[in-house]
Amino acid sequence: MSLSVPYPAEFARQLLLDMLRIRYLEERAAELYGEGKIRGFLHLYIGQEAIAVGVLHALASDDAVVATYREHGHALLKGVPMRAIVAKMYGCREGCSRGRGGSMHLFDAKTRFFGGNAIVGGSLPLAVGLALAERMRDGKRLTACFFGEGALAKGAAAESLNLAALWRLPVLFCCENNLYAMGTSLARSQAQTDLCAKVHAFKVPARSVDGMDVVAVHEATRAALGQMQAGCGPCFLEFRTYRFRARSMADPEPCRDKAEVEAWKKRGPIHTYGAQLEAQGLLDEAGRRALEAEAAAEVEAAVAFAEAGSLEPVEDLLRDVYASDWTQ
Repeated sequence: MSLSVPYPAEFARQLLLDMLRIRYLEERAAELYGEGKIRGFLHLYIGQEAIAVGVLHALASDDAVVATYREHGHALLKGVPMRAIVAKMYGCREGCSRGRGGSMHLFDAKTRFFGGNAIVGGSLPLAVGLALAERMRDGKRLTACFFGEGALAKGAAAESLNLAALWRLPVLFCCENNLYAMGTSLARSQAQTDLCAKVHAFKVPARSVDGMDVVAVHEATRAALGQMQAGCGPCFLEFRTYRFRARSMADPEPCRDKAEVEAWKKRGPIHTYGAQLEAQGLLDEAGRRALEAEAAAEVEAAVAFAEAGSLEPVEDLLRDVYASDWTQ
């Protein structure tokens, strides 16, 4: 963990609040899934909150973000209202994307959150395309994409890194390395487990970061964005992290040793960062309880909004599936 928190008290506490918002949203989503309120697949981000918070707080509001199917926290920090996220999980038309696609496909063009992606490695070529479009418009906005370590075994990842480097596109490749691509450990699936070494082959600056430390994540992201804004082209950040829950709610998780999971939980980003704030006098017990209450209240308000939502009428089910006018 970082030796100290180098931020003003208000910003330092905001980082903790946002990690709590993600954690409480995910824990409530797990309960709702168990109650049958959320259906389909549900992939939780519990344990990895420091990455979304650290990265998204470094990006500008109009930068583009593409994520994976474990994307609720990214969408929330990008500005998608929590109530729109929960309503989406419920399948309500009041949710983002009118509730279509389930929890893996959050999307909100207004906030430039260009979707969760259920295809492993699918976010990388989309991010390169967004960055290329911005370049062709002479724009200055950056693009960040999130993906797991398993994506680096895909051909699309190599193609994306190559083109981003070749064309010097401002793409921040954020690899959330939680050590298990679906249910297979990195050592069992990839011959080269040094992910930065892989990326260096494309002449892309790469750095490995403690993904359980929100300060380390934020500072590494700021440094990478500075390089990109100076015209260096793409950057790659490997965030070493760990998810505390199974790959999905439908996964019995036979592949991970329970002792390993418990060891990583001791390094959980929320309680360790909170302890840092308290040690530096930036937060007291009453202040922490207030942040927890604020996050919990937001979650319950979002659930109430979703509970009061409505499903699309049957006559709209084919809307956007087929083009109404093939000549346009």
